[in-house]
Amino acid sequence: MKRFLLKRILMGLLILLGVVTITFFVSRVLPSDPARQWVGIRATQEQLEKARGELGLDRPLNEQYRNYISDLLHGNLGTSLRTKRPVLSDLKTYIPPTIELVLMATVAAFIIGIPLGVYSASHKDRTLDHFCRVMSVASVSIPTFTVALLLQLIFYQNLGWLPLGGQMDIKISMLHNVPHYTGLLLLDCLIDGNMVLFKDALRHIILPAFTISLYPIGLIARMTRSALVEILSEDYIKAARSYGLRERLVLWKYAVKNSLGTTMNVLVLCMGYALVNTFLVEAIFSWPGIGMYIAVAVTTLDYPAIIGVTIFSACAYVILNMIADMVIAIDPRVRL
Repeated sequence: MKRFLLKRILMGLLILLGVVTITFFVSRVLPSDPARQWVGIRATQEQLEKARGELGLDRPLNEQYRNYISDLLHGNLGTSLRTKRPVLSDLKTYIPPTIELVLMATVAAFIIGIPLGVYSASHKDRTLDHFCRVMSVASVSIPTFTVALLLQLIFYQNLGWLPLGGQMDIKISMLHNVPHYTGLLLLDCLIDGNMVLFKDALRHIILPAFTISLYPIGLIARMTRSALVEILSEDYIKAARSYGLRERLVLWKYAVKNSLGTTMNVLVLCMGYALVNTFLVEAIFSWPGIGMYIAVAVTTLDYPAIIGVTIFSACAYVILNMIADMVIAIDPRVRL
């Protein structure tokens, strides 16, 4: 197991080095001038030259690369050309709301997707199975922005049950001190014991979290169904049924347990996908997360911010893939 983990860690570091290298050189060959973005469009030639020296752009490309790798090893991701703040500080501000959103979406996908797949497999080729399969295919196929706008139209415009967007109501945030312990608003409200803020934050996160969870729900339901259809035909399942055990016990205790390895693997990878692809949902729901940050960074050609978010995304994928491998490796039937 130790050798397996060490191999995965080394492969992850190699992938991260490749991502950093490609992103760095691509950002340097694109036709733009970071120094002009740093000092403004009205800067003189003297100010531009000074800015290039401050940013290290007057040095050879290989030296810039070495310096960037050295800064990365010391935890320095550079300074944002737009906010004039360290990129790491910006990421610390914008990443927690996205993590909170993705965690809620992952929990919803787990709670809805697995039962959907289980009941679809247990009623194979019946009406319930066809309904579950249609729902899972639809949740994967419908564009995210369409779902988001449709949910806003139904639950905000027509029913008035949930807010349109944002992380918190402005009036409530003005009347209460918003806690900042972990950056996860719901958890911070629970720690602070402020249930008014907690309820308001929960109402605001429901629509964007459900929008993000639709794709994982469909994928998990289909994977769970496929795994269970095969497992339910195994000899040990037939033996359990022949002993007179209840079908519910056979299904949930024996069959589902042996399908969780594949399901958890898909769930973890979906979490990684959602973590770095929330920009459209965050833009529609005005959610102050990493998606909004990278969207603005791309439109303003803020290369340090773009590279910083890319590194974060690569790290998230590598770590989540490692977790998925470890989940699979727990199964004694799997050879490492």
